[in-house]
Amino acid sequence: MFKGITGNVLILGLVSFLTDVSSEMIYPLLPLFLTGVLGAGPAFLGFIEGVAESTAALLKLVSGIWSDRLHRRKPLVLAGYGLSSVVRPLVAVATGPLAVLFIRFADRIGKGVRTSPRDALIADSVDPGLRGRAFGFHRAMDHAGALVGPLLAAALLATWVSDLRIVFALAAIPGLLAVLLIAMKVRESAAVESAAALPTGDSFLNLVPRGTLRRYLLILFLFTLGNSTDAFLLLRAGELGVSAVHIPLLWSFFHVVKMASVYPFGALSDRLGRRGMILAGWGVYALAYLGFARAQSEWQIWALFAFYGLFYGLTEGTEKALLADLADPAERGAAFGWYNFAIGIGALPASLLFGAIWQLAGPQAAFGFGAGLAALAAVLLWTVVRDSHTGQGAPAA
Repeated sequence: MFKGITGNVLILGLVSFLTDVSSEMIYPLLPLFLTGVLGAGPAFLGFIEGVAESTAALLKLVSGIWSDRLHRRKPLVLAGYGLSSVVRPLVAVATGPLAVLFIRFADRIGKGVRTSPRDALIADSVDPGLRGRAFGFHRAMDHAGALVGPLLAAALLATWVSDLRIVFALAAIPGLLAVLLIAMKVRESAAVESAAALPTGDSFLNLVPRGTLRRYLLILFLFTLGNSTDAFLLLRAGELGVSAVHIPLLWSFFHVVKMASVYPFGALSDRLGRRGMILAGWGVYALAYLGFARAQSEWQIWALFAFYGLFYGLTEGTEKALLADLADPAERGAAFGWYNFAIGIGALPASLLFGAIWQLAGPQAAFGFGAGLAALAAVLLWTVVRDSHTGQGAPAA
């Protein structure tokens, strides 16, 4: 069942699990801490998140290219996780909103530095015909951490502590364990060490992907423009009668569906091909959004969240596996950099567009817009991007 889960893939999956436990012990409580303890307003919260995510998107591109130049992934992965794990729990001693801004900024610098080299290292460390399994496993571990983190924080607040700062401080423990795992257990892949060097005279424009890879990234960017933050789904749930008490349960249920589906669908893409799985996922997305537009009761919201979770299962690992299939090994870090950059810079206008359409024309129009862009992206993917299913290749070093 776990064929293709090499040592690096297993350790990096555990690292993502522990890091998400640490992060999600803090992140859901951060708005309450900022507004209720430090006296910040909603606008400042939005500013913090906008600065943090924009920084991460740009650094994901730079670090991916840099890892190709260095012919080494592990130092950037270790530095990125190390920085985030050190600064994130410092929220416990923050005395004002500006301190939280600095901490979130440094945390996202760490995420930006590590993400693309980590994804490239996963691709380097596994047989090409098993990349769907590898990325599916990694995403499943990530979702498991996102599920455990808030539950752990809630349990601590309910049974042991009453001060949010203590919870934030305790979040340092899983973060530290993650860094130790990288330092002690992750190994550099021979695939990146032996890859042909990139010409040192390349300009930045020459590092922009070409051919099928460029077309794939542009289509992903188009899809992202219709893929707004899932916070709007929670807003829709609240409109249709899901109580504040049930919202966290609904969100946890959503994470369970994602966690349970991403590995098997990733593995299935190794057998049936990547493009078909992504097309199925985008189809699920479009149908789910149309469902959210027409939903009228709470039970329909629960059913739609379960169905929508399959979109993540079908696409999260498979999109990255297809990217690794299309990229030259010597430019794999850069390819993941562009992938993460495209999704990162598309996320902000996507949410702004969705929110504006909702406010001006109602939720039905906003969800219809998202479904329409997903359908358009699916047609383009089917038309201009070939399926690069590779089957079983030579074992990765």
